[in-house]
Amino acid sequence: MKIKELMIKNIVTVPSNLQVHKAVKLMNRNKIGCLVVVDDNQTTGILTKRDILEKVVEKRKDPQKAKISEIMTENVIVGIPDMELADAANLMFEKKVKKLPVVDDGQLVGLVTLTDIARVTSVNRETAQLLEKLSKMNLTKFL
Repeated sequence: MKIKELMIKNIVTVPSNLQVHKAVKLMNRNKIGCLVVVDDNQTTGILTKRDILEKVVEKRKDPQKAKISEIMTENVIVGIPDMELADAANLMFEKKVKKLPVVDDGQLVGLVTLTDIARVTSVNRETAQLLEKLSKMNLTKFL
């Protein structure tokens, strides 16, 4: 499966000069865990809940004064639409990221999260129960 089949296409983006408290309001309103930072049609960063907790809350910065550019994660790891799902998952684990912006010809076209990947690759309950039963069986008597 290609990540273009799975990616979220309606991505909420923000400019890097936006105040953190406005970004938090936007995240809460949309019930999302990150915002992709775009300046001059280029992905320049990503702002995650973790960034806000570590760089604003823990350090007691004023979210009404702090700008996204001060706390966002730069050097964003990105994928491309034709990337295989397994390759995207491996890249995310290797780079320790939970969100992967997808770019095509330099333009942001989507976002894939570990949650999206887990949702697509998870097995249903019946299959999981069958696998559990099989793992407990003594198959040596059939050999």
